[in-house]
Amino acid sequence: MSVRVRGIYATALTRLLSDAGLDVVQASGPIEERFDADFPTERAAATVETTDDRQGVGVSGDSEPVERVLDHLGDLGRDTLHWADPLPAEAVYDGEVTETRGSGAVVDCGDGEGFLPYANADDRVEAGDCLRVQVVEGSAPWTDGRPVLDTTIAVRGELLTLERGGSNSTTAGGPAMLDVIAADPREGWGVSWERESDDASFDGLADALSAANERAEAIDAALDGVGIASEDAPARRYDGGATTWIWFGRESRFALDEQRRAVTTTMTGHHRVKAGDDAASAAVDYVEALCADPGADDETDFPFAVTARQFGPRAGGSIALGHGKPDGRLITLGRADVQSVGADGTVTVEREMSPGGEYDALGVPKEGGDIAETKLKEGRWWYPTVYRDGDGEKKGTYVNVCTPVEIFPDTARYVDLHVDVIKHADGRVERVDDDELDAAVEAGDIPEDLAERARSVAAAVANALDPK
Repeated sequence: MSVRVRGIYATALTRLLSDAGLDVVQASGPIEERFDADFPTERAAATVETTDDRQGVGVSGDSEPVERVLDHLGDLGRDTLHWADPLPAEAVYDGEVTETRGSGAVVDCGDGEGFLPYANADDRVEAGDCLRVQVVEGSAPWTDGRPVLDTTIAVRGELLTLERGGSNSTTAGGPAMLDVIAADPREGWGVSWERESDDASFDGLADALSAANERAEAIDAALDGVGIASEDAPARRYDGGATTWIWFGRESRFALDEQRRAVTTTMTGHHRVKAGDDAASAAVDYVEALCADPGADDETDFPFAVTARQFGPRAGGSIALGHGKPDGRLITLGRADVQSVGADGTVTVEREMSPGGEYDALGVPKEGGDIAETKLKEGRWWYPTVYRDGDGEKKGTYVNVCTPVEIFPDTARYVDLHVDVIKHADGRVERVDDDELDAAVEAGDIPEDLAERARSVAAAVANALDPK
């Protein structure tokens, strides 16, 4: 009895179903971390997935494990309600097109209506057409949607997909994988490997293919001798598995909070708030991360790592460099690619420089292929930028002295305090632009106490770069 769990209720349901004796498989990284356990990557007999509107879950798969899941979730609270879907996942129908719309067609399947996107049909679809279709995605009864259909008949899973009339995957690992696991897809069906298969064992893949072959055999048997779809549509040709929709009310969500609290830090109303929207969900994650990892004892210590993890910046993204001037102007130095975000608040970014001119104070030309690597740290009064040429050779380092850096999800902000420290490629260290700082003080743009702080920081940076 294996089950795959996804969505905002995953932690609570993983604990509840595991305690009930079901085997949770294909767990996400956060779930493995919270439970401090390695969950196997193997075929799931049932999948529990949060609905798009977060109001409940859909449970699909083999009939017996779906019923087992329902037994344990159906009485979470007095306001837990559930309904069997009349068009279960993988069921095959001969249906009649009753209406065409901009992106697809409405199909009468007899047990209910489904929606066939034009992209899921091989040929042009018109009203009155009779088609053989399969349910590939359900729709909760409390929404206005219809189950999604496809004219391709297949056994679909997270590890592999068997397609009726298809050919074996020719991608890397395709035919070779069949040799490794010493198994073949059912005759007349082609296998393709899904993303989760990368983490599965060979035995797990062999078991998944065996189970898929059994279902493919059942579909072949159901369609054997059945004529074309137009003969007596609408009609169900293959029952598929089972799909049940479970709606959680407020009492149910608080019961799920208790399950989650036994595993990890959980605020009161966790699932109640998360059921709202993405912004509310992110706020809950932020609050709980703060409670679980408050950082230093100093109450003024800013929890940058938690903040960045929830809202950004993140590695792979980009941020702008908001270079403020003491006279009130803001110069955006362009966007930089985020290379890494450290737990200590250090964000490393890179920019590809445009050729032309020289680097300030360094006196070396800007050339095509040059890269500027900048290390920004939340709250620090300076930040270094190392310039390298296209071969990676260092052209020099420029250290900006500035007001404490603030790193927002989309922009790093500070005010430049003029005085800077540079280190040439040959190791020489210089302190520059003290005169500009003095002029800014004279003009009233920088208070004297702030100027003294800038001079002190510049002296410390220069000593660190050239301790002689």
